Amino acid sequence: MDIFDVLTLLGGLCLFLFGMNIMGKALEACAGGKLSLVLSKLTSNRFAGFLTGLGVTAVIQSSSATTVMVVGFVNSGLMSLKQAIGVIMGANVGTTVTAWILSLTGIEGSNLFMQLLKPSSFTPVLAVIGIALYMFGKGGRKKDAGMVMLGFATLMYGMEIMSGAVAGLKDVPQFRNILLMFSNPILGVCAGVVLTAVIQSSSAAVGILQALSSTGQITFGSAIPILMGMDIGTCVTAMLSSIGTNRNARRAAVVHLLFNVIGTLVWLCVFYLVDFFVDFAFVAYTIDEFWIAVVNSVFKLLCTLLLLPMSGLLEKLACIIVRDTPSGDKTIELDERLLATPAVAIERCHTVTVTMAETSVAAMKNSMALLNGYDGKLAQLVREQENDADHYEDTIGTYLVKLSGHSLNDSDSNESAKLLRMIGDFERISDHAVNILESAEEMKDKNIVFSGDARTELEVITGAVSEVLDLARAAFVDNDLKAAAMVEPLEQVVDTLKEQLRARHILRLQKGECTIEAGFVWSDLLTSLERVADHCSNIAGCVVETAHSSLDLHEYIREVKSDSTSFINMYNEFAQKYALVQE
Repeated sequence: MDIFDVLTLLGGLCLFLFGMNIMGKALEACAGGKLSLVLSKLTSNRFAGFLTGLGVTAVIQSSSATTVMVVGFVNSGLMSLKQAIGVIMGANVGTTVTAWILSLTGIEGSNLFMQLLKPSSFTPVLAVIGIALYMFGKGGRKKDAGMVMLGFATLMYGMEIMSGAVAGLKDVPQFRNILLMFSNPILGVCAGVVLTAVIQSSSAAVGILQALSSTGQITFGSAIPILMGMDIGTCVTAMLSSIGTNRNARRAAVVHLLFNVIGTLVWLCVFYLVDFFVDFAFVAYTIDEFWIAVVNSVFKLLCTLLLLPMSGLLEKLACIIVRDTPSGDKTIELDERLLATPAVAIERCHTVTVTMAETSVAAMKNSMALLNGYDGKLAQLVREQENDADHYEDTIGTYLVKLSGHSLNDSDSNESAKLLRMIGDFERISDHAVNILESAEEMKDKNIVFSGDARTELEVITGAVSEVLDLARAAFVDNDLKAAAMVEPLEQVVDTLKEQLRARHILRLQKGECTIEAGFVWSDLLTSLERVADHCSNIAGCVVETAHSSLDLHEYIREVKSDSTSFINMYNEFAQKYALVQE
């Protein structure tokens, strides 16, 4: 093996790692986050968690990515430590899929069926289809599918290049002697730990071992401890990810480490103890790609069979290692670890924005209730809700800006743009809630009392505003397009009511039925209520626009009003519902 073979080996390794990386990311994008989002909606059933972790990892081809997501979910409070344990165990088994795919490189046979199963036969076809989808596909999903195929083709080409580069080592005695060193269980486990910790992927580490096995120099005795060590090395990613998280998130990373360390120690001891008495003959046999995949899968299944029933014990050990702190943990609404999986991060942003929407709507309704009778505790609650809305706007906005630096598909990009606009409208609604609160306080401090007619009129417009708030909230939270379509006609009714109430107030002033000070408060209230309806219109318009892949609000409003029959009918219904008593 000369310098050119070494360069070829390095080049193949780079292609292999690159192909695995882009294939994993493209698979995540193709899944649209649906498989990943299942992780945050688990029951406490540990077996269901195991199956979920297995399924998600089998799709995205990375137990490290799954475990990091789990740490982020636990840190955000979306998942309990008990739920996380089953998912982590499932992820360890799910990651074996990669090894089975790579084992196809070792297929031998001259018949047509066996030839078609070889990567050298079908990989070029996948590459051609992949590049066609990526370059000419118009939809984001088609491009993602193309990237999956290109990533897989790159992965398999890298594997073949590595196998070809190391083929000459089969005649090098020194290479065999080095590999025989790893028959020592301690050295073998350490080699597996170091290799996986460096490249941050147990799937890639197993693939490298499979490439080296093509030399015919690696035995079962060398491969078994190395594979066991790789399980421990893959924990490095999750442990690093847990730095700076709350105690339960750190415990989830510790559970991952305990699972692999305990499983490795127990089955390593069992294997060599039985070997001592039975003397396994196969230990000295050479191992190929297929048997590496078999050993890898069997070992991880045995670890799961041993420790899944003991998940409660793992939880207790993790709690002992990561102890409770007197100060407690700070709640993390949006965990930056989830940025690595944009679909999950977007969904989490949507969830937090829903909380913000509920907070803003509640603040507005509470402030309107103060107009019927001032309550100090309710006033304080409105101010707290407005502060919460401000906090949510800052947190969500900052997070979405960071997320924009990652690769987003069209759907996620549109959702991100929608949320950025939404949070501004919800924050302004909470601001107007405080404005109404201040008007209520001014009325209390100055003993301002509206006339009977004014109070009746105020009930009419606040009722309309309350309904338009409910419709806008439903449009966003439930993605209810029917509710969204009803917002604009009702907003127009609120505009009309504002003008009517302003005109009626001027008449009362002229008749001396109302004071100037009451007039100023009345004007401020009408302005705030009308602007709240405007923000509701923006929210509903944004929901409809996103559903139709458009972000032109003015065009949406024009289209709504141009559908005269539907719009006029709804407008008339609301106008009749909120009609003022004739003077």
